[in-house]
Amino acid sequence: MHSPLFPTIVQRFSSSVVLLLLSWLLPTFGFAQSLEIDPELRKRLKSSIVAADSFEDRFDAEVWLVAKSQVLKKYIKDPEYRLQILKAVHREASRQNLPPELVLSVIQIESHFDRFAISKVGAQGMMQVMPFWKKEIGRPQDNLTKMDTNLRYGCTILRHYLDREKGRWPEALARYNGSYGSYRYSTKVLNAWDQWR
Repeated sequence: MHSPLFPTIVQRFSSSVVLLLLSWLLPTFGFAQSLEIDPELRKRLKSSIVAADSFEDRFDAEVWLVAKSQVLKKYIKDPEYRLQILKAVHREASRQNLPPELVLSVIQIESHFDRFAISKVGAQGMMQVMPFWKKEIGRPQDNLTKMDTNLRYGCTILRHYLDREKGRWPEALARYNGSYGSYRYSTKVLNAWDQWR
């Protein structure tokens, strides 16, 4: 049961979020418009909106989930939610033939597992996906704060950059982050990857 102040708090929070979003998004509108859209990535994102289960063996699943849950506990206290995240990450990473541990590392650096995270340039969700991709692939209704949707987009984009860079992780990660030419972000993700392996 919520206190009488709950609706007021929610309303104030919602208004603050809208103002904050506007202050971030308006200056970056030109940035999003000026980006050169990669037609191959657009095609890949369009075709990736399909579900699949990723664990073939129940024992392997249990071992992996228990081990990774211990690491994720630092960020997510609720054990059920931790398992939900881990299953979703494993599913989407496996669909794109990515190491799930690497995807967990990207999420750790990008959002600290906050599915409502929004960057100063407007990137959204756990994997910090730019919202212009929804329009580019004809899915404006997609919600990038929805975990499964965000992971589907993020893993597809990461796979595309890894293919483009012929398997070179530092370059692919730099492209994913929009910082190609600098290895600062790549180094952070690759260092984080060590704790997930």
